[in-house]
Parts: sequence; structure tokens; C-alpha cells
Amino acid sequence: MASMLEQLMELPLLKGASISTMSKIVGESKFHFLKYPAGETIINAGDKCEHITFILSGSIRSTIENANGRFSVSQTLTGPTVVSPDFLFGKTTRYPFTAKAIDSVSILQISKYDFIHILDSDHVFLFNFINTLSVDAQKGIGGLMSLTTADVAQRIAYWISALTQNSGTDIVLTCRRRDLCSLFSVQRNTFDSALEGLASKGILEYDTRELRILDRRKLLALLETSHEDSDE
Repeated sequence: MASMLEQLMELPLLKGASISTMSKIVGESKFHFLKYPAGETIINAGDKCEHITFILSGSIRSTIENANGRFSVSQTLTGPTVVSPDFLFGKTTRYPFTAKAIDSVSILQISKYDFIHILDSDHVFLFNFINTLSVDAQKGIGGLMSLTTADVAQRIAYWISALTQNSGTDIVLTCRRRDLCSLFSVQRNTFDSALEGLASKGILEYDTRELRILDRRKLLALLETSHEDSDE
């Protein structure tokens, strides 16, 4: 039991609590442990988010796309991590993406009702959740500011920031180059120049159909620079 408690205490949103507190939570709440084989769908776009979902082990591939499927962003999430906690509450409580198991995946689900009880039981859990939601809410500020500039790299960073999690890896934006130019309202040569600049810094690699993000942190740092410049 101790090893399981230690594993749970490493999960985002549950970190920082004592073993005694965690033991009490496990005893009072319903924890649903699920297994998914490689290739199985875990979440379908449009599914209602009624549980907080953690990946205990293994990896999933989540993909969000527009209505006609011409634009999509996919990412890999590897345990231990939480899956889109910002859709548990609020106006929109349906997942906007599809998620499939890459390998054998162990999942922990806690119902919304039980998770509210957990948040109410210890300020550590409440702080973790509020901090996570705040980070997600604030990451769009630099992105919105970037939309007012001609910096294509910052606009790309905004879309990646908005559509992926901080723990996301192997991020791929799939879209025809001409459609991306229309999306970002720039000429083809301007867009290509921005991609070349990002590639030269080891931030991404690209072809005519995909942008593959090699360093999400470096890419999103461009938004921080944009926000700092706006404060001067």
C-alpha cells in the first residue's frame, strides 16, 4: 500500500500532502484504476469531463483538430501527469480532443464529486489545483499580445501554448503551408523565414505538411519576451 501511496503522491495536483493525509483520502474517496492496451481510445472528442484523469504510467497521444480536419495539433502525455484538468469545471466541460494509448497505459480517475471533497480536505490539494488553473489562464496573455505584432514565431508559439499542456512532448502541428499562411495572415515568404529562424535555433523542424516542435519551452519563451516588451 505504501508504494501505491508514494506513486499517488507524485501525481500533479496531489503532491505535497503527507502520507497520513493521502491514506485518509484513499480511504474516503473512490479511486478508479483502469488499464488500456496500445492503440485503444481513452477519450473521444466531445466526451463529457466528469472525472479528473491522471496517467499513472505509460503514454497517450492526444489530438485536437478543427471541424474539417485540415488543422490539427497532437501531443504525447506521459505519466505521471494529469489530463486537461481545466475542463472539469466551467462553461465547457467536454474534452476537445481524442486521446489514444501509445503503449500499455494505467489511468486513475476520480469523480468530480470526490475530487471536490479532496480539494476541501487539505489546502495543499486546493493550492495545487488553483495554481494549475491559473497557469493555464495566464499563458494566453503573451499569446494575445503576439497577435497584435507581425512576429510570426510568437503567433506559432501562442497556438502551441493554447492547444498543448506544459507536460506535452512530440508536439506536431499538421496543416498545409498555404492554410497556415492564411491562418496567420502572412505572406508565404514571411512564414517560411520565420520557420527557418525557429529551425536554426533547434526549436522546431518542418516540411510542407507539419511543424514538429522540438523544444516547447524555448518556443513559449518567445511569448514571455513579447509580454515583457509590452510592459516597457
